[in-house]
Amino acid sequence: MAQFFNQAFSWLRRLFPVEYSYPAMDIRLPGNRSLHLVGSIHMGTQDMQPLPALLLRRLQKADALIVEADISGTESPFSMSGEFPPLAERLTESEYLHVERLCEELGVSMWTLNPLPAWQVALMLQATQAQRLGLRGDYGIDYQLLQSAKQQNTPVIELEGPQEQFELLQQLPDGGRTLLEDTLTHWHTNARLLQTMISWWLDAKPGLAIEQLPNTFSNDLYDVLMNQRNLRWKKQLSELPPGNYVVAVGALHLYGEGNLPELLKG
Repeated sequence: MAQFFNQAFSWLRRLFPVEYSYPAMDIRLPGNRSLHLVGSIHMGTQDMQPLPALLLRRLQKADALIVEADISGTESPFSMSGEFPPLAERLTESEYLHVERLCEELGVSMWTLNPLPAWQVALMLQATQAQRLGLRGDYGIDYQLLQSAKQQNTPVIELEGPQEQFELLQQLPDGGRTLLEDTLTHWHTNARLLQTMISWWLDAKPGLAIEQLPNTFSNDLYDVLMNQRNLRWKKQLSELPPGNYVVAVGALHLYGEGNLPELLKG
């Protein structure tokens, strides 16, 4: 684990130059393609608004904003996920009791979660945890960038889109049980991780608190949700027309094995 932290610190130091007060770096690709790669957080606090002036200037000069998915609309593909057997039949007794306890702490209805796939239960618990920490989607970095881009008529390019993300989650083995298991195992670590990444956008230079960033995914899940997506995004970004782009992806895609910046540079 110490080796992981040392490697992560080294990656973050290379990724985020000192001239940026937020997690970002510039990458030039062959064919006159310039990327301002930003480590986004999908939910944020009110004091993360407005975005840094430098980032807004970069967006004004960009030929397009590139995001994982355009989340500025009101419709969500996650609302209809089918019905599954009760959680008590799909989880171990200790896992079920853990979910039940978290529901009581968070004020979430166990009845609402019961028929959902495990991945959706995990995401709902994570979102509610973030809300309890004072985070809101309207203050997320990618959401704010999308709003600014649309106000100034900057084109928006999706790397995936909500529907593709939904299909990815649907394809997880066993209804995404591993994602729920990881969420339960790393519940408190995830809260600390959120707070650390928020600090990158508020009052701490990126990389200073990297020792607090353990990997909270199992190996198989990390491969599906991080490695494979990074490889697909690298291919898409390498095929862009010549131009200047602001690219906002989840901050966790910018460090660790198989991170997006290292793939683009390679």
